[in-house]
Amino acid sequence: MTKRIPADVGNRYLLVAVLRGDAKVGGTVTFEQESESSPTTITWDITGNDPNAKRGFHIHTFGDNTNGCTSAGPHFNPHGKTHGAPSDEARHVGDLGNLETDGQGNAKGSVKDELVKLIGPHSVIGRTVVVHAGTDDLGKGGNEESLKTGNAGPRPACGVIGISS
Repeated sequence: MTKRIPADVGNRYLLVAVLRGDAKVGGTVTFEQESESSPTTITWDITGNDPNAKRGFHIHTFGDNTNGCTSAGPHFNPHGKTHGAPSDEARHVGDLGNLETDGQGNAKGSVKDELVKLIGPHSVIGRTVVVHAGTDDLGKGGNEESLKTGNAGPRPACGVIGISS
């Protein structure tokens, strides 16, 4: 079996996900990491959301979109933690919080994350990025579902994370 690693571009590794779905939501998410021990920079440019909204943004376990974004499974959680905010100590690796849209429904931004890895045993290669239709309550919703999904709702757009050229 051939081991796949992200594209090594000038001492950094790059991955990309192109988001599509049943709705008008779409865009790209890129991932960049210099080494297994360094943080990963996650950059997004997503359009078609509701204006002036917060929308859940997660990495899900499977790179399977055969039944739309629902086939992507639960949040990527190799450490068996409960759902939380990106800044929480207890959180899924795939918990990226919320995207914040502008007045036209566009979300552009970038964040560094210490748990998301492009290389190593918990790589996100082949997993799916999902934009949800609702706001992620960051595990603070006071119910069981909040601790699993953040009550972020349906999945209007998603994309499999692949090796970038």
